[in-house]
Amino acid sequence: MGLPKAVTRAEWRAAREELLALEKAATRARDALNTRRRELPMVEIDKSYVFEGADGKAELLDLFEGRPQLVVYHFMFAPDWDAGCTSCSGFLDQIGHLAHLRARGTAFAAVSRAPFTKILPFKARMGWTVPWYSSNLSGFNQDFGATVETDDGPQERPALSCFVREGERIFHTYSAFDRGLDNIGFTTNLLDLTALGRQEEWEKPTGRASSLGAPAGSARVRYHDEYVD
Repeated sequence: MGLPKAVTRAEWRAAREELLALEKAATRARDALNTRRRELPMVEIDKSYVFEGADGKAELLDLFEGRPQLVVYHFMFAPDWDAGCTSCSGFLDQIGHLAHLRARGTAFAAVSRAPFTKILPFKARMGWTVPWYSSNLSGFNQDFGATVETDDGPQERPALSCFVREGERIFHTYSAFDRGLDNIGFTTNLLDLTALGRQEEWEKPTGRASSLGAPAGSARVRYHDEYVD
């Protein structure tokens, strides 16, 4: 399996102290990076977007639910798909009770290009209660980089976008894509603390990706009702 070297408790403690210094430095670097993120300039949204949700048609302002901030998770679910992306589903499984975000003036919503008639049964199957909207009536996903035009047609991309408002004026403050979403959520954060890590092929030390006798990394991701323990 390529497990770590077995040592005495004293040797482990010394190695752990050495690693702790690096972790503290990374924490300070992360804090500094978060400050830079908060200092990013913002762009006013001057385009009208129409969504469809549980209560019918909605505009971007409606997704704020009257709150100052909005976090949108661009859930990969193309109009011609029968179900949402498995990795996106794993991400949404990790979203906790929204009361904690809402208490800090922040709304959360998932947005996909699939029509709401497809979103609704899949959402029910997964047992999610988070607000989820279809952007099939507008170019919202394309404008924020979550759907990219290629020679083979539109391609979905995992993404997250943040917005803030002043009255009815809406501003785009931040977006993240692909690996930029790694540290948002619970599973990957927790796996990063373990000896086997995320079991991805790109991780070092090598030799641990397939240690559980299953396909490595994201190839192992399933809808939560399809896992076999």
